[in-house]
Amino acid sequence: MTIWQPDPDETLVARCGVSFATGAATPVSGMRWFRDTERRDIQNQLPDWPDGPHFTVRTKGERRLRQGGKFGAGLLAVAVLGVLESLAGSGSTGNVARLKDPEEPENEVQDFPVVWAAPGTLARTLPWQLDPGRRPKEYHTHLVATDRRILLLGLLEESDTPEDEVLWETQRSNVATTQRMKFSRYQTDFKLVFSDGSWCRLAGWNTNCRDDVTRALTPPLTLVTTGGLTPGQQEAITKFLARQETPGKLLITRRPSGNLLAEYLKTTRVAASYGIGGDFLLMGPHDENFTYTPGDI
Repeated sequence: MTIWQPDPDETLVARCGVSFATGAATPVSGMRWFRDTERRDIQNQLPDWPDGPHFTVRTKGERRLRQGGKFGAGLLAVAVLGVLESLAGSGSTGNVARLKDPEEPENEVQDFPVVWAAPGTLARTLPWQLDPGRRPKEYHTHLVATDRRILLLGLLEESDTPEDEVLWETQRSNVATTQRMKFSRYQTDFKLVFSDGSWCRLAGWNTNCRDDVTRALTPPLTLVTTGGLTPGQQEAITKFLARQETPGKLLITRRPSGNLLAEYLKTTRVAASYGIGGDFLLMGPHDENFTYTPGDI
């Protein structure tokens, strides 16, 4: 079995399970689309992609029937829902209320693109294995971030020791930014925006996975060596490492706030679903004391 490893002169920053995200609002629940910048469906234009499910956004009437079907008296429920909808004047986005307000209604309620790409852009080269609707259920995809590259790996769940298949890779410089999407049922969605303007919307295996990936890919990445730490920080790192029980690697980065984030990546244990887990320690710019700033973790 083969587990992917970075080159000798390359630093692993994160490895987490990801896939294309799935719509949460009722009109697009359980669905996803692949669009060009004119909102045309491009899934049949993506190179080497097998055929997959084709979705249609639910109309208002279909949403009423779907919701009414949850009750015994379906027709009565539909009528009641119609009255409530008219009173609310909301246009009925169903479970949107529980998810708070969408950040991008056109991409989260009226439509749900997970690839947005003009011809010739990078997002069109993403592998089809990211799509849960196309790949086998026991197949997983991991996003790997290093200080040089981003890779997408594929692996099967059936083995205790994964055998990684490199599906796709690009340079870190091709990523413009990342964005954690708040309108997400399990707080796992994030957007990966490439420097050519194309983007994809992915979902981490859980919230921690989403945060690990977006933190690793949001520029700039500033690595810090233990030799650059103050005596107080070095003492904190010594105690941090002493409580680790699994072989792994220490990674220290300077966050945009100036705080330092030490992560202990358990690189010898790769879970097919999650990827690589770890532990972390946040420190201030000059000693172990810190004031948390959004974006630190």
